[in-house]
Amino acid sequence: MAPESHHTFNELLLTSAGAILGDKSSIEWTDASWNPTTGCTKVSPGCQNCYAERLAHRLKLMGNPKYQRGFDFTLQPAALDLPLKWSEPRKIFVNSMSDLFHEEMSDEYLDQCFEVMERGDWHIYQILTKRPERLLRYSKRYGRFPAHIWVGTSVEMALYKLRIDLLRQVDATVRFISFEPLVGKVGKVNFRGISWAIVGGESGPNHRPVKIEWIRELRDQCTKQRVAFFFKQWGGHTPKSGGRILDGRVWNEYPAFVPKHSGRPAVVPVRLRSAKPKP
Repeated sequence: MAPESHHTFNELLLTSAGAILGDKSSIEWTDASWNPTTGCTKVSPGCQNCYAERLAHRLKLMGNPKYQRGFDFTLQPAALDLPLKWSEPRKIFVNSMSDLFHEEMSDEYLDQCFEVMERGDWHIYQILTKRPERLLRYSKRYGRFPAHIWVGTSVEMALYKLRIDLLRQVDATVRFISFEPLVGKVGKVNFRGISWAIVGGESGPNHRPVKIEWIRELRDQCTKQRVAFFFKQWGGHTPKSGGRILDGRVWNEYPAFVPKHSGRPAVVPVRLRSAKPKP
């Protein structure tokens, strides 16, 4: 792997704020990250240049106690109640440094994670997994997910569209797809039952370039099928290298969704019009 510049590493530290600070993530579609587990294993081509793996190894070398095992899957029980300490409502990306439905995750610990999300219902939790088959099995035992818990899966190329079919079977108010890193053409997508699509190119020293026609094809299908579209990044050597402008504007759409909470103020994402960039 080619060495990263100091600037690139700082970008990674900011983009993966949940690994260190949790709050105030610079990931554009969320507000904070929460990592009740760390570490993962590769399951598909989108994992090839995993930013979390690179960052975990750096953090281990820096002596961060959470990463003594590097990128091996590790429970982090000390971080379990972190969302309950945040009184201000926010959108929380669950496991930016891992996968909540990893093969080594026990149902018992999953239950504890969901108990925290149930108790901290003034937040919105954004769960993203490359293992929707495990998510589906768990959901059949769990039942319908509360409306403030959003569930999503990653699809990096056409070969993995089956993940969408699995996600569609999960009983949830908001289901979403992350087409990031988009490393191949996806083609025609049936967005039935899907509320939101995030699209982004890959970043890092060995990033694979994304093609604009892949992105436009997904955006146009979202528009036609009335699915909120969020363009996160072009990617490049760093996450911010290529910016976020697509066809002259920023695309910051969220699901039109008003959660019902127990008397606490809530983050209410709304479907935003695509804004033209400021001059």
